[in-house]
Amino acid sequence: FQFVDDLVNGLIHLMNGNYSLPVNLGNPDEYTIADFARKIKSLTNSQSNIVSLPATTDDPHKRKPDITVAQTHIGWSPMVTVDEGLERTIDYFRREIDEYGGYIGTVGPQPSKPRAGSTSSF
Repeated sequence: FQFVDDLVNGLIHLMNGNYSLPVNLGNPDEYTIADFARKIKSLTNSQSNIVSLPATTDDPHKRKPDITVAQTHIGWSPMVTVDEGLERTIDYFRREIDEYGGYIGTVGPQPSKPRAGSTSSF
């Protein structure tokens, strides 16, 4: 998981540098989706249940980029921790809700929603 400011900063470093080969600009801190969900629930003081859906067949099991090339060749590392990024994101959505009110629904072409009998809570 990566905060967008870090990605943009990495792209700026890449564009302003002299390195032209592929570079990973991800955050090497690894979290499971369950870890991420628990962090969000805790930071928002939510009483919601976290529901686990079956993984898709092409879902990567590991999300830990090797950023050695970015560090060595363009002098870039992510600066925003996952907790800080979540806090900033949650603050943003709270301001949006305060200003515009209402419900922020699930978006996307086919958002996943829990189905009876196929989920487990943790």
